[in-house]
Amino acid sequence: MRRAMVWGLTLCAAVPALSTAKPVPVEATVYRSPTCGCCKKWVEHIQTNGFAVKDIVKDDMAAVKRELGVPENLASCHTAVIGGYRVEGHVPAADIRQLLEAKAPLLGLSVPGMPAGTPGMEMGGRKDAYSVIGFGPGAGVQTVHKYPAE
Repeated sequence: MRRAMVWGLTLCAAVPALSTAKPVPVEATVYRSPTCGCCKKWVEHIQTNGFAVKDIVKDDMAAVKRELGVPENLASCHTAVIGGYRVEGHVPAADIRQLLEAKAPLLGLSVPGMPAGTPGMEMGGRKDAYSVIGFGPGAGVQTVHKYPAE
């Protein structure tokens, strides 16, 4: 009886410690050009938001995008693979998390181009309007989230 009570108290003491543990980071493989500074800032953004980044520097980013199936019209400066999805450009971490949680039937997300004010493209107080676009599989695209200009 005494032994069971000791184990019970030990287990109860461990439960709060388990509940305060940080969640396991989501792995992200990021492909970026060696000359792009905003890519490094976006990597910092997703790391700050709980992603564990494997940072791969490539000279031929067009080949990476083709290999991963990112449509040319949705291209940006860097490409990531997170949870099997392609993440193209300055997609906010919150939108990536929503994609992973929803297990959406998409190939990935993109913020085409390099809009000012997106994660990694901060320019003082300037924030352009932009959309997060869901794409594939196939030729389909859809707007997932619209961010207004500020």
